[in-house]
Amino acid sequence: MKRTHTYFKGIKPIAFEGKESDNPLAFRYYNPRQKVGKKTMEEHLRFAVAFWHSFGGMGTDPFGAATKTLPWLSAKDPVQRGYNKIDAAFEFMSALGIHFYCFHDYDLVEEGSMLNQSEERLQKVVAYAKKKQKETGKQVLWGTANLFSHPRYMNGAATSPDFRVVCHAAAQVKNAIDATVELGGANYVFWGGREGYLSLLNTDMKREQEHLARFLHLARDYGRKNGFKGTFLIEPKPMEPSKHQYDFDAATVIAFLREFDLMDDFKLNIEVNHATLAHHTFQHELQVAANAGLLGSMDANRGDYQNGWDTDQFPNNVYELTEAMLVLLEAGGFRTGGINFDAKTRRNSTDLVDLVYAHIGGMDTFARALLAAQAILDDGEYVSLRKKRYASFDTGDGKKFETGKLSLKDLHALAGKAGEPELISGKQEYLENLLNKFV
Repeated sequence: MKRTHTYFKGIKPIAFEGKESDNPLAFRYYNPRQKVGKKTMEEHLRFAVAFWHSFGGMGTDPFGAATKTLPWLSAKDPVQRGYNKIDAAFEFMSALGIHFYCFHDYDLVEEGSMLNQSEERLQKVVAYAKKKQKETGKQVLWGTANLFSHPRYMNGAATSPDFRVVCHAAAQVKNAIDATVELGGANYVFWGGREGYLSLLNTDMKREQEHLARFLHLARDYGRKNGFKGTFLIEPKPMEPSKHQYDFDAATVIAFLREFDLMDDFKLNIEVNHATLAHHTFQHELQVAANAGLLGSMDANRGDYQNGWDTDQFPNNVYELTEAMLVLLEAGGFRTGGINFDAKTRRNSTDLVDLVYAHIGGMDTFARALLAAQAILDDGEYVSLRKKRYASFDTGDGKKFETGKLSLKDLHALAGKAGEPELISGKQEYLENLLNKFV
């Protein structure tokens, strides 16, 4: 259990040096103490690292074997590998000035051959992580359970047609909630994974969705009874690995939560690449969640415009993220959530320092977007133009319509009286140029 390695040798704490800096190991835009509006940049963004990609990703893909050597995984004993991974993660977070991390149960330590062995391993590594948190002040943004990798989950976990699989999934979720509570996690996430179907020919969709709802109720009740005071999150994704997943997009998840009386305890964790896989923009999914009061947290990454799958690349599009930050700021920002870098370095980026470069770039991109979004809101023209577009509903008959004081017959009479409406420009290009002024 003793630490014997320094994994990121030669990497000093990453400092803010400003946009003129030529130092690749410095922030050009992310200045954690800089005030943006009423909060510091650090308070706004609440960055987190993802254990699975950053400290377990070996560069494998469907067409090739691992390309990366991760020194913290070299020990023969799986529990020792778990301890070493914790050491590497906390060293990395300290260098980047990141205060949060996210994990699946079997990211912390490998699954055993039996459930009780897995539980014992997890408890040991959680105890070690708790000690490291106390030493460093780092925290868990969210925890979750991996209910998709093992062959037992080939037909889903909570939605499996085999009750024995549902029981095993419940045991994993219980243990993962216990770990999240023990580590003081602010959120607990459910990602559907394989909660969906490949073919309706062998699927009772209604029954599976009812089972999923029952499972979430049980998990919620267990968590609340056993000390979890944070937010439960659901992370939408339309496909991969299932053909059609029950958490397809934000609107689908919100409808599910309403139907099954889960709105009071659950919010949404929106991921960029999942949004684009659903043929939405990231900002659209954020806005849908925000409109319902359910914007909880986000996973930061991007897809490749030429690929139709979840490539999980680090974010680098300042313009798109500025639109996303406008949504977040107008929604009041994060409460228990934050920005988790659910992203991986490319398969041919094989040096450990590449992971540092990737996070610096992602953090700087979000910082630039946050600064631009706050400047746009402070300037006021963007908000004013959007409000002006709906001015006909602010007074008179438009106001009566919004407040429910007009019937369909009343609207018919007003249409006949007013004649053909005058066309009013949406000024889309003007607004795009306005964003460019600040980006």
